[in-house]
Amino acid sequence: MSKFFPRSALAAACTALCAAVSAQTATPPTESVLQPVTVTANPLGGSDVIAPAQALTGTGLLLRQQSTIGEALNGLPGVSSSYFGPNASRPIIRGLDGDRIRILSNSGATIDASGLSYDHAVALDPIAVERIEVLRGPGALLYGGSAVGGVVNVIDNRIPKERLAGMTGKVDFGLSSGNSGKNGAFMIETGNDKFALHADVSARSSGDVSVPVNLACTKPGSPPTQKKICNSAADAKSGAIGGSLFFGQSRIGLSVSSFTTNYGTVAEDEVTIDMNSRRTAMDADFKIGSFIDSVQVQASNTSYKHTEFEGATAGTEFKNNGNDLRLQARHAKIANLQGVIGLQLDNNRFSADGAEAFAPYSKTSQQALFLYEEAAFNWGKLSFGGRIENVKVQSFGNPIIARFTPAQRDFKPSSYSAGALLNLNPAWQFTGNFAATQRAPKDYELFADGPHIATAAYEVGDTNLRKEKSTSFDVGARWKSGAHFAQINVFNSRFKNYILLDATGNTRGADAELNPVDADGDGVADGSGEDIFPEYAYAQVPARFTGFELSGNWRLMDAANKLDLQWRVDSTRATNTANGQTLPRISPLRMGATLVWAQGAWGARIGFDHNAKARDASTESYVLWNLAATYKMKAKDADLLWFARLDNAGDKLAYSATSILSTSAPGKSPLPGRSFKVGLQAQF
Repeated sequence: MSKFFPRSALAAACTALCAAVSAQTATPPTESVLQPVTVTANPLGGSDVIAPAQALTGTGLLLRQQSTIGEALNGLPGVSSSYFGPNASRPIIRGLDGDRIRILSNSGATIDASGLSYDHAVALDPIAVERIEVLRGPGALLYGGSAVGGVVNVIDNRIPKERLAGMTGKVDFGLSSGNSGKNGAFMIETGNDKFALHADVSARSSGDVSVPVNLACTKPGSPPTQKKICNSAADAKSGAIGGSLFFGQSRIGLSVSSFTTNYGTVAEDEVTIDMNSRRTAMDADFKIGSFIDSVQVQASNTSYKHTEFEGATAGTEFKNNGNDLRLQARHAKIANLQGVIGLQLDNNRFSADGAEAFAPYSKTSQQALFLYEEAAFNWGKLSFGGRIENVKVQSFGNPIIARFTPAQRDFKPSSYSAGALLNLNPAWQFTGNFAATQRAPKDYELFADGPHIATAAYEVGDTNLRKEKSTSFDVGARWKSGAHFAQINVFNSRFKNYILLDATGNTRGADAELNPVDADGDGVADGSGEDIFPEYAYAQVPARFTGFELSGNWRLMDAANKLDLQWRVDSTRATNTANGQTLPRISPLRMGATLVWAQGAWGARIGFDHNAKARDASTESYVLWNLAATYKMKAKDADLLWFARLDNAGDKLAYSATSILSTSAPGKSPLPGRSFKVGLQAQF
């Protein structure tokens, strides 16, 4: 292990404590009581929901499949997307984005550069996954300060956790019209009571995305105007092999995976990103007995690199390499109390070389201890947890860029949470969660100093930033009667010193000159040939995030033909309480409804999503209509699912309020227009 983890190694995945999930599937369950669904990342295997959580799997995941993880989850209650065109987006949960949302792979760390810049894609391909879990709010805090907004856990079973009998597999294939896209994925697993093996490959390609309006394009070989998002084509490939050995009630497994993609960045007509990520992961469970019931060990090593090309010319190269390790021990039940205690270690090294290197070489290392306990009673349960961290963030400057200087900051964040669940009767549950969270500033928030072309800004860090502190609560109620279901959650988060990237009113030249002269107003410093950017600096302000999420299902017909009305409403308000101004890129009021019909092997749905006008007036309101149909059949030993999907059926022109492009490049990248997709999923 000392060779694999040369120094402190990660803790990316501290298990989702306090969670279980209300699964979002094509047809809701028909039992007459609230049915528990275990969250994979829950260390206690709990089933009653305390923290707000959701899962996408099966048909529900297939019909939401997109090219990015952010767009696949966009529209779930409380979840939106940072949408930087069709190729790069991260999930936004309750108005919080970037490194306040932890994206995990099989409950382990993911390491890339997607938190650094909106045009950097997450190094995961949604077409290769089997399940996605989302935890919202305070229940996710034991993943660390970087999970203050929530956790997204992407599950692909590359390290099998269950014994297999014989051979199983899955094939996915799809074609879409809006971007001339095609995708395919293949997975196979085999094993017995001693071992299990897994292998998967996937590929995806698409052209420029169609939109309902003519857009300018300066990319060589493209028309000067076209009803497409210029430079939005992409190609991606992924693959993995993995396996597990089983002995008694214990297990140890290993996987090696690779993800590569080449895509256009949409903000610049000739700039593409060539990305490669390789990850080796280990996951083991050991049954101990006595007071320590079991021990789980997770570890991974990630090597990430991407190069930004302008035409055929290589530009800035970004690297982020890191290790992570988590040890977690579950103790035997003491009266009504059961729980886990754990250790997390991680480190990563970041570098950027080239003209667009706006952050220095850096290293971040973290060590953390965490505890989670849960007490069950006849009427419900109580939970509490805590986490203490030691975080060191170092800047090593840059060998060829003088404005970056070596520096170091040390932080000791601590976070605490408590939750309660009350079963009032078989139909009603009430939940409450509270958390006090601290987050150490990221390397770029502390040390950034340079032009960020993708966001058209000159970004400046602040080496004096303090730990970001917040207190959050969430209260919820759930009701279920047969196929009828309704849920509401209300949340409030107050930040004592929220880290905000805000305009200073100054301008900078690309070589860092402050307020260069631009008499002719062409965005180029007079006589220098260098570009001029507005200056944005990281600062800390008091902030408040409040909102609610409503969702439910009503069974309209319950016979051979089943007809359900699924509905959802959510709203988030985020305010800088020092001046009363709305924080940027916050999702407006959203509501939607879907009619879901099923009869035998056939299924169909039609629905709409309405987004109100953005509160900062950056985007107008819009309504998008979507349709889908499915058909299930058997072919020998295979289960086939045919599907067809029509997105944005009305070809409506719309812009995302949560995308920085809506302000940095207005009109540059609208949401995709009408697109028809057909596909097949076969399981054998």
